[in-house]
Amino acid sequence: MSASLPDIYLVRHSATQWTVSGQHTGLTDLPLTQKGEAEAQRLRDRLKTASFAKVFTSPLKRAVRTCELSGYGSVAQADGDLVEWDYGSYEGRTRSEICAHRPDWLIFRDGCPHGESPQDVGIRADRMISRFRQVDGNVLVFSSEHFLRVLIARWLGLQPFGGCYFELGTAALSVLGYDHNNQTEPVIRLLNESVKG
Repeated sequence: MSASLPDIYLVRHSATQWTVSGQHTGLTDLPLTQKGEAEAQRLRDRLKTASFAKVFTSPLKRAVRTCELSGYGSVAQADGDLVEWDYGSYEGRTRSEICAHRPDWLIFRDGCPHGESPQDVGIRADRMISRFRQVDGNVLVFSSEHFLRVLIARWLGLQPFGGCYFELGTAALSVLGYDHNNQTEPVIRLLNESVKG
């Protein structure tokens, strides 16, 4: 291992039509909007300030395209554990539509009927974290908002519910690492940095 522990760079995919409309987009494989394509291209300059030993992406086209436009498509490895939360019956629905029937609904506590529970998503996040820790160098990850929020919580040793405390905009960059170069002290180095045009 290198003398300095690596950082994990997390990128939420750029804008799609459903991120604009506020619809829950789990496994529906939507393309980026024109604005989303521009957001992803702006990430290229921001990301070139670091080097990466490994790049992972969700296999869904919104993450893959964000990865490609950011300059890492040729080296990225798609991993099914990085797909967004399976929203089941809530796929394509807005929060206000869901809360009209379940006023106290919170995805990080309640999950989704016929979809994934917070624990299901936490298990996938834990598998990815184990993979990241096998890499000797910085890691770059392209995925979706709710999955990445659970991954951040699990990195910090919180239950999946802890994802409710973080917010990630489209094409936002976050960085996870370790305080005092010690694996027992996981930290957030950067959270939800948006690259403006």
